[in-house]
Amino acid sequence: MSQILRRALAVLCAVPLLLSTQLPAANAATTVTVYYQAPTSWTTVNIHYAPTGGAWTTAPGVAMSAYSGCSGWYVKQLDLGAATGMQVVFNNGSGTWDNNSGANYSVGTGVVTVSGGAVSSSVPCSTASNAATVYYKTSWTTTYLHYAPSGGSWTTVPGVVMNEEACTGWVRKTVSLGTATAWSATFTNGSGTWDNNSGRNYALGTGTITVNGGVVTANATSPCTTAPADTTAPTPPTALTATAAGTTVTLGWTAATDNVGVAGYRITRGSTVLSSSTTGYTDRGLSANTAYTYQVQALDAAGNLSTAASATVTTGAADPAPAGGEMLGGDPRKDSIYFILTARFNDGDTTNNRGGSQHTKSGNEANGDPMFRGDFKGLVDKLDYIKGLGFSAIWITPVVLNRSDYDFHGYHGWDFYEVDPRLESDGASYQELIDKAHAKGLKIYQDIVLNHSSRWGANGLYTPTVYGVRDSQWNWYYSEKVAGKTYNPLEEDSGATNALAKGRTYNGDLWSSTAPASNTCPNYGVATGGKSPEGYTLYNCQWPQPTNKMFPSNLYHQCWIGNWEGEDARSCWLHEDLADFNTENSVVQDYLIGAYEKYIDMGVDGFRIDTAVHIPRVTWNRRFLPAFQQILTEKYGATKAKDFYIFGEVAAFVNDKWNRGSVNHSAQFFTWKERKDYSANDVTAAIEQFDYENNLGTGNQPTSTNAFLSGNTYHTPDYSRFSGMNIIDMRMHMNFSDANNAYWNGKDSDDSVNDATYNVVYVDSHDYGPNKSSTRYTGGTDAWAENMTLMWTFRGIPTLYYGSEIEFQAGKQIDCGPICPLATTGRAYYGANLAGSVTASDYGVVSSASGQVATTLNQPLVKHLQRLNQIRRAVPALQMGQYSTEGVSGNMAYKRRYTAGGVDSFALIAVSAGATFSGIPNGTYVDAVTGDTKTVTGGSLTIDLNAKGNLRVYVLNTSATPAPGKVGTATAYLK
Repeated sequence: MSQILRRALAVLCAVPLLLSTQLPAANAATTVTVYYQAPTSWTTVNIHYAPTGGAWTTAPGVAMSAYSGCSGWYVKQLDLGAATGMQVVFNNGSGTWDNNSGANYSVGTGVVTVSGGAVSSSVPCSTASNAATVYYKTSWTTTYLHYAPSGGSWTTVPGVVMNEEACTGWVRKTVSLGTATAWSATFTNGSGTWDNNSGRNYALGTGTITVNGGVVTANATSPCTTAPADTTAPTPPTALTATAAGTTVTLGWTAATDNVGVAGYRITRGSTVLSSSTTGYTDRGLSANTAYTYQVQALDAAGNLSTAASATVTTGAADPAPAGGEMLGGDPRKDSIYFILTARFNDGDTTNNRGGSQHTKSGNEANGDPMFRGDFKGLVDKLDYIKGLGFSAIWITPVVLNRSDYDFHGYHGWDFYEVDPRLESDGASYQELIDKAHAKGLKIYQDIVLNHSSRWGANGLYTPTVYGVRDSQWNWYYSEKVAGKTYNPLEEDSGATNALAKGRTYNGDLWSSTAPASNTCPNYGVATGGKSPEGYTLYNCQWPQPTNKMFPSNLYHQCWIGNWEGEDARSCWLHEDLADFNTENSVVQDYLIGAYEKYIDMGVDGFRIDTAVHIPRVTWNRRFLPAFQQILTEKYGATKAKDFYIFGEVAAFVNDKWNRGSVNHSAQFFTWKERKDYSANDVTAAIEQFDYENNLGTGNQPTSTNAFLSGNTYHTPDYSRFSGMNIIDMRMHMNFSDANNAYWNGKDSDDSVNDATYNVVYVDSHDYGPNKSSTRYTGGTDAWAENMTLMWTFRGIPTLYYGSEIEFQAGKQIDCGPICPLATTGRAYYGANLAGSVTASDYGVVSSASGQVATTLNQPLVKHLQRLNQIRRAVPALQMGQYSTEGVSGNMAYKRRYTAGGVDSFALIAVSAGATFSGIPNGTYVDAVTGDTKTVTGGSLTIDLNAKGNLRVYVLNTSATPAPGKVGTATAYLK
């Protein structure tokens, strides 16, 4: 997803981003003396600042003077008037800025010292000698501390070994800081894995410090100090309520207290023991009209249990059984896939259109283009368009209820058990979409997310309570609380007098002006000293993020990713609006598996798994994939269950075979089962697996011949080591700026994939174009035709992003968030190209069309695509065949064969240029493009071809499967 890069891009900005920060203000005064240690290359230093509540100086600011007391330092005394703090950045007057990695420096008054990104309050070069002892929480075998005192040099990489006596899980090191009172630090295992605080380094002070999961605690007590035994039990929960809605029971209670701290709650229902880290629990799937008694006890870290609070509730009638559905089944390699952003494809019902709080800011309002515009009804209305293109499967973006400011794409899930109502209409529910697609022979592949929710948590699992106050500044943002009212994305505040409130939805269920009983966020509701873009006071705990402890660590991870090829890439947040699930926790696993079971029951045909690389493979292989297979087997039986197609996004945005040498972050790695046993604990197992496979390296990974012919012979594939997850072919995707480059790179990776004939192959998507381009493919019509020709005849399942059949939005930026109109991006609304009526009589065959859609269907690439789909459907070898280039001379040329189930299909393929095939079976070959017939008697066949995007598919007449002859009619490219 392209949103994940916004946070990283902010760090790279080289000009001052005048942002508000959330650091606490210092003690009040009227003046501030700023000492700044400049980079050695700077000969001039300017300070550019804004007093709290005041305006910024004119860039580049005011000059600082060289500080005589310390070489390399500059000083400036400023009068702040009545302000008690300010925002600061520095520059050399020639365009080079230090803006604290895009966050600005937020400082108070008195003495302020800025060095190496760290802020302190001591005059530089004083005579004091300071020291610090740092404890670091880690599972690494060896840990190094790499650091630099303010004004000093960094240690030599990898740093100094943290080898002082500590307790299990912790390492310790004491360092001398000389006269410095602040220092920067990073940690490493000495083998290439780093914790650098998400690229910002850790800013530390003196005394005892702990660093745990990205959280720094200053003036800490030693985590290795033996505390007195805790024998005091928590107080019991009070005000326990139990309410039933159908067969779901919701529990709520007032928090317990404890002399040390409440760690969680134990819930007992008969012999069933449940747990919660919050003051509530949702119990689903109970028996109808049945009395249940619940007992809730508070638990502390020492294991002490309170006395129980009890409540009895009787469930209601069983929820109406969903109509449900059944997947179509069949080998997914027979299909080609059309990928759409549902909310941007076609608008069938204007009453569910919603622009959201960013409607005006983004420019969408000016275009009359709400972010939620397309819907299921619009898709149902144009199923014949998709079938008329020749596709037999549709990949749709996530359908679950979202809750973010800009969430039309569906990846900010909030209630995973509910379909977003902005997509549904009367007569076009999600179930009805599935049923109507199936009636036309079209599969539905649902995009699903198991790695993260939105920043507002996951309804039914955990939703954080944020600080809010409806004062004169913030009453536009925080909804007035209404008892029992919950979030409904269809209810936007469209008539607000304050423009900032326009388009916002009810959030009164999320905020509190007083800290909730279960709060763990430090300094709840304390002003940070920073300001919002509107100039309003910012507060601690006002918005959820991983490091402010607003999420319980058993359900959500609490760190930012620092190394995208490190272990933390699987256990930390991608982006501020993608709260990272602790997928190694069984409660989280059950929540997600239960949610997606619902959609299996509805009859979807497969799952595309978003951000699959950010969950450990061992967790996929132990928990999610077996659970899905069990659900499918119970519904369909073991044989048909295997037709359910699962393909994961393992985003490796590099051009090499292994993602920068990290097997754990390479797409093909996820197609394999584990090859050793790991600890029973999923968290421990994930670390063990990461280290084990990383140490084995790229040269010791499994290999497979499942995609390859043995000479000219098809052999039965070996799936004994298959994990159950197929993959998007990131290697070909990254190299599709040129079809030839994609072809050779794809071939190079195929031996490391369990079966590359199941790879999903595409040129561009809703995230990137080839080579990680931020724009939709712009190589030209001829190049598009050649790309398609390769995808539709080489191994793998061809997939096309909506609109590419007419080069829709070619060269346009794919995603810019809410800072530009969607109409100018690669996610623009497509419906204008579909206006009118269309009827498909078969795959790739349009029997009638009128209006603008008729013009769309008459485009040369559309005709090319239709015929490619017809040819592929007529030749089983092009769908499911293994391939070989043995005895083949030619650039993009290969032979494919599929022999199973009474089928024996053998084809010789050449793309764009001629080729010679030697050592092939004698017999009669018929070209599916021209109908030309060649009789081979000496084991050799030569193809003459020199036309970009054109194709020859010479199919052998076999006793089991005759060649189909010429398929379709000539087009601009296939002739």
